[in-house]
Formats: sequence, C-alpha cells, structure tokens
Amino acid sequence: MTTATVSSKSQITLPAAACRETGIKPHDRVLVEVREGTIVIRSAPDLMDFEGVLGKALPRAVEIKKAARAVADRLRKAT
Repeated sequence: MTTATVSSKSQITLPAAACRETGIKPHDRVLVEVREGTIVIRSAPDLMDFEGVLGKALPRAVEIKKAARAVADRLRKAT
C-alpha cells in the first residue's frame, strides 16, 4: 500500500504501481465511488469496447467520428 497527498484543489496522483496493476494508463477515465466512507477508484469501461453489441458496427474510427458529430450537433441545438 502506498500513500498519496491531496492537493489544495482536492487532486491526487495515482501511484504508478497501482496504475500498472490495474491497467490504468495516462488519459484513461476512472470511476470514483464512495462506499461507507471509503473512496474507491477503478477503471472506467471504454464505451467503444461495446461496438457491435447493438448490431453491425462500423469501423472504430468511423464510429468515433460519427459520435463526435452527433455530440457537436446536439450542442449546437442546445445553444
């Protein structure tokens, strides 16, 4: 077990050994959960790993571009 220091902005740096053991890489997203007063941090699933679950999927790069366009369109409509 290692320790980490909480910054003035309530940020911590995850220990490298913990990241290696859990497979967390730079720029990955993590889930932060509070369970009975304990903070639990774990890898967040990459939604693109589910491609094809709802039917035939387009190539990954196409799916990502299509999703980005949909988000941009939605944001334009909201403003």
